[in-house]
Parts: sequence; C-alpha cells; structure tokens
Amino acid sequence: MRVSVIGGGRIEDEASTRAEAVGRELGRRGHTVVCGGLGGTMEAVCRGAKAEDGRTIGILPTERPADANDYVDVPIATGLGHARNALVPLNGAAVIALAGSHGTLSEIGFAGVYDRPVVGLETHELPGIEAVETPQAAVDAVEAAVSE
Repeated sequence: MRVSVIGGGRIEDEASTRAEAVGRELGRRGHTVVCGGLGGTMEAVCRGAKAEDGRTIGILPTERPADANDYVDVPIATGLGHARNALVPLNGAAVIALAGSHGTLSEIGFAGVYDRPVVGLETHELPGIEAVETPQAAVDAVEAAVSE
C-alpha cells in the first residue's frame, strides 16, 4: 500500500535516524512511501525505503521534478507551494506523522479531512493521532488501521 510520511523539512540527527528507520520498515514490508519529496524527514524516509528496495513518490511544492531529493523514484511537480500539503495525505492509504511544525500540522489536518488514519511517532499530540513508540509499531499500526 502507499503510506504517506510527513514531518519537518529541517530536522536533527535523531529525527533523521527515526525517519530513515520508518522508511526502512515500510520498504522492507513492500509499501510505497509518499512524501513531500524534498529534504529533512522526506529525504530520510526515502533513503530508508530505498535501502530496502522500496518505492518512493515525492509530491513537490515546486514546478521542477529535478528538485526532488535523490531517493525519490517518482517526482510529481505541482507548482502549488504549501498547498501541495493537501496532496500528500490524499495519496496514501494512511499517514505516519513524525516531528514537524506548521506544514506537518496542515498535513495532519488534511489527513483528517480525507479520513486517513494517522499514526504519530514523536509528533504532535492531537485527537485522532494514534501515538506509538517505534518505527515498527508505526507500520504495524497503519497496516492494522487500513485492514480494518
């Protein structure tokens, strides 16, 4: 299945390691990562997925597919800027939210609009987000939510 992974565009080493582990777990289980296609969380999760021969889709805010990080298989240029945040959760069956700021919050909001299950790992504590402790638990939770 396609799983949207959202989080900060600028992150520290610990958050990068966590995002990469989420990507590895998704790739290992044969899921496709959908993300915003740029740096930070997006690059780390794609790097992890690719390390496990996973597939990645980057929904870019810019008009240039070449702006995608090096680990994106399918770059989708939108030219929409932050408005593309609506498209990231729309294109996954579920969402894994990692640490982030306003953009991540907007994507969480759109996940609710589109009735996508949201699993949180070190992210905002909000109603409707199932909090988990590990990358493995995050993928377990989205798999369980989608199979219900």
